[in-house]
Amino acid sequence: MTRILFRNARLWDGSGSASCPAEVLVENDRIHTVAPSLDQTATEGAEIIDAKGMTLMPGLVEGHAHITFINSARPTDLGDTPPEEHTLIAARNARLLLDSGFTSAYSAASAKLRLDVVIRNAIEAGDLPGPRLRACGPEITVTGGLGDERKAHQFRDSFAIVADGPVEITKLARLCAREGVDSIKLNISGDDFTARGNKPRTVMSEEEIRAGVAVARDYGRMVNAHCRAAESVKRAVRCGIDVIYHCEHADEEALDLLESVRDRIFVGPAIGLLQAAAEEAPPGAFHPGMKRSFDLGLEAASRAYPEMKKRGIRVVIGGDYGFARTPQGENARDIEHFIRYLGYSPTEALICATRYGAELMGIEAGAVRPGYLADLLLVDGDPEADVRILQDRNKIVGIWKGGVAHKLDRATLDRRPPGPGRV
Repeated sequence: MTRILFRNARLWDGSGSASCPAEVLVENDRIHTVAPSLDQTATEGAEIIDAKGMTLMPGLVEGHAHITFINSARPTDLGDTPPEEHTLIAARNARLLLDSGFTSAYSAASAKLRLDVVIRNAIEAGDLPGPRLRACGPEITVTGGLGDERKAHQFRDSFAIVADGPVEITKLARLCAREGVDSIKLNISGDDFTARGNKPRTVMSEEEIRAGVAVARDYGRMVNAHCRAAESVKRAVRCGIDVIYHCEHADEEALDLLESVRDRIFVGPAIGLLQAAAEEAPPGAFHPGMKRSFDLGLEAASRAYPEMKKRGIRVVIGGDYGFARTPQGENARDIEHFIRYLGYSPTEALICATRYGAELMGIEAGAVRPGYLADLLLVDGDPEADVRILQDRNKIVGIWKGGVAHKLDRATLDRRPPGPGRV
C-alpha cells in the first residue's frame, strides 16, 4: 500500500466552500481522509509532503478536448497530416495537457478514426503520460456541413467524415463503435464564419441524428454534438444527445429544452476559439464579414451562458484548443473566459473545470473527499483569488493522477518558507 500525507495545505475541495487549512491522506489511488489535522499514528509510514500553505485542489478536467488537433490554421491540415506523424503529435499533446494540470480529458472529436483510441489505450497501459481520456471518433458531418472541405473534382480530407442519410450515419457510427471509441460526434450545425458573416445553419436532419444516437445506445456509447444554431440545439435535445457544444445562439425555446434535461446533459461553450478570433487576431487576419461572425458569436455566448447558469445547466470548460489561435497547452485560459464573458464567479468557474468535468467523465473525481480518485494539484497561490495562476505551469508545483506523482517540484517547495500549521 502506498500512502501520501499532504500537510500544511490550503484546501480547495471542489464543493464550492471556501478554501481552508487541511491535511489529506491518500492511500493507493484514492483519497482516504480529509481533516483539519491528522494524528501521527494514523499516518505512520506515509510519504509526507509539506505544502507550506500552497493550495491543494482537484485536477482540472478538459471537457472539449482535441488532443489530436495540431495547432493548424486550416481544417485540411488535419487531413493532410499522415497518421504516423499525427500519432506522435497527439502523444505530445496528451503529455502537455497533463503537464498543464489536466488530469482528465473528455474528447470532443478525434482528427482520425483511431487516434484518440490509440492514445487512450497507451495512457491506460502506462506506456504514455497523459490525462484520463474518453476517446471520441471523428466528427460525422453531412455534405456541405462543418468539416466537409471537398469541392467538385477536388477531394480533401479534413477532421470530419461525410455521411448523408440515416443509413450512412448508422454505418459510420457503428464503425466508430467497433474501433473502440467512448463517444460519437455529430455536426448538427455549421459554423458559417464566412465572408458574408452568416449565422450558423442547421444542416443535419432529425432522422440522421436519431440514427447516430440509436447506434450509440446500442453500443453503450455517449453522443456529442456541434450545435451553434438555435434549431440545432433543439434537435440535439429532442434526439437525446448527451453533450452539446457551443449553443451560443440558443433562443428561449432552446434554453427551456436544455433546462428540461439539465440532469442528463452537459453543455460546453468552447469559447476559447471565439474569444481568440474576435479579440486577439491581428488586424486584417479575417475578412470583415467573417470577423463580424466571430464578434456576434462571442456576444451571443455572453448572453446565453449566464442564462444557462441561472437554470442550473452543467457547463464544462474546453475552448477548442488545438488550432493556430488556440494552441495546445493554453486550455486553462477557459476558466478566466468563464469569468470574463459568461458571468461565472471564480468559484463557479473552478467547479466547471473540476466537478462538472469529472461528472462528464463518469468518474469519482473533481473533488477532494474520501473515496474519490486522488487526482490532485498543488498550486503555488490561491486560484480563487486569481484563476490566471492555473495558466502558469510553473505555479503548478505538483500533479498527481490516481495517487501517482506526474510532477513534484521539490526545489520550489524547499525554497518556500513554512506556511501556517505544523512543520
